[in-house]
Amino acid sequence: MTAELVGKTLKIVDLIEYQEGAVVSREIIRKETGTVTIFAFDKGEGLSEHTAPFDAMVQVVDGKAEIIIDGKSNILDAGEMIIMPANIPHALNALERYKMVLTMIRS
Repeated sequence: MTAELVGKTLKIVDLIEYQEGAVVSREIIRKETGTVTIFAFDKGEGLSEHTAPFDAMVQVVDGKAEIIIDGKSNILDAGEMIIMPANIPHALNALERYKMVLTMIRS
């Protein structure tokens, strides 16, 4: 866990900055049972199709994202979330700059 964040009230969108032409990530919590990571995607950036062995929840906190799960496109705006099931292919695309929180549960 990031010590400087513990016990403080914080705005998620302020914990990570956009970088031109890049995907930036910052792990907030890492435990055996799961992780919480924040990401900032510049417009046009993304993560290619892949699978993960655990369920994960994506919460968009700024901007607009396309989350493709098992070939189905889902458009998410700030304040919306989606669950990506374990072992199902998924991909992420930035329709505009966006920030998200990824919560992965490993148990």
